[in-house]
Amino acid sequence: MKYHSFLFAASAAAVAVHHGKVPPPDADGRYTLEAPGIRAQFIPYAATLTNLFVKDKNGVERDIVLGYDNTSFYPVDPGHPVYNAIPGRYANRIGNGKFKIDNVTYTTVQNDGPNTLHSGPNNWSFRTWNVTEVTKDSISFSIYDPANSTGMPGHVEANVTYSLQKNKWKITMDAISPDTKTPIMLTQHTYFQLDAFANPTNRTIWNHTLSMPYAHRVMKIDGNALPTGEIANVSKSDIDDFWSAPRQLGFASGNKEFQGHCGGGGACHGYNTNWAFDDKRPGDAVVATLSSAWSGIKADLRTNQDAIVLYTCNWNDGKTEFKSTQGVKGQDKFIPRDGCIAIEAQDYVDGINHPEWGRLGKQLFGPGQKYHWESSWTFGVVEDA
Repeated sequence: MKYHSFLFAASAAAVAVHHGKVPPPDADGRYTLEAPGIRAQFIPYAATLTNLFVKDKNGVERDIVLGYDNTSFYPVDPGHPVYNAIPGRYANRIGNGKFKIDNVTYTTVQNDGPNTLHSGPNNWSFRTWNVTEVTKDSISFSIYDPANSTGMPGHVEANVTYSLQKNKWKITMDAISPDTKTPIMLTQHTYFQLDAFANPTNRTIWNHTLSMPYAHRVMKIDGNALPTGEIANVSKSDIDDFWSAPRQLGFASGNKEFQGHCGGGGACHGYNTNWAFDDKRPGDAVVATLSSAWSGIKADLRTNQDAIVLYTCNWNDGKTEFKSTQGVKGQDKFIPRDGCIAIEAQDYVDGINHPEWGRLGKQLFGPGQKYHWESSWTFGVVEDA
């Protein structure tokens, strides 16, 4: 009985509502968008990006994000890594599963140790969104989130539009709580591997290079990766320094701070870290550049968000296969520990519990206030690759 119920739940979760004359997906459940130099595929479950193809330095098309070949596995994967999906209505952690609005305490489900992660086990990354519009280079999804579905007050209506231009993927999200003040903080939870696991000698993320010239501050965290409240300046050559120069993600791997740097009671190495961007930066500034010398691919992030979270896939158990569009023929198909990086443009993690940060105006919305999020990734080739 459990097996049959499991299949039924997966099937039901994969069904989206298509409004008006919106076309159905292909036989695999995907919608495919194309523009010069880029091709992307999406499914309604969690408004998820399943595949993102760009060309490497040799003109070879590479699928540079994590995911599954079988789209029906997204709803039933017990690990639920939130591959390239939209969690909500409040992304990342809420300390101790509690927050206050106007002196009223609200409680959310603690699904990450003592904390709530991505609004709990019924968050938007577990739901099938409605498909509202599809063109050859854009797709829009919407979701209705009723009050108390994640333990939060008021209902929220939200939508996301993904669009492609030449070598560019743009994401815009809008949300509104019509009648109640409620937390809203969104992100596109994108997992990158710019070599598409095709580097025959190294499948980890440590040889990818990162530059974040406006990330001079970092939120200090406790053993559960929850911000303590301290926002510290990042010194030059510090383990979190990607502002002073581009650095390989593994540049500090020999540093005694590297092990335990991202919580887990000391078991998490690498990064699960929230940086704050400088208050003064150009409106069209590239706030992060991820690149790989092996593939030659580089990705430039622009965003209207004031912070970024990077997670270097420490908890991957090495038992999950990457897609058939990735890898090297003749080698195994498993993603290693540290084999990817999740990049999440957003606001300050747990800002609703730290009024001293001054973020409540960017994280509490309603009644009737509009939330707007936008980011874009522009892809190219490293000049000296």
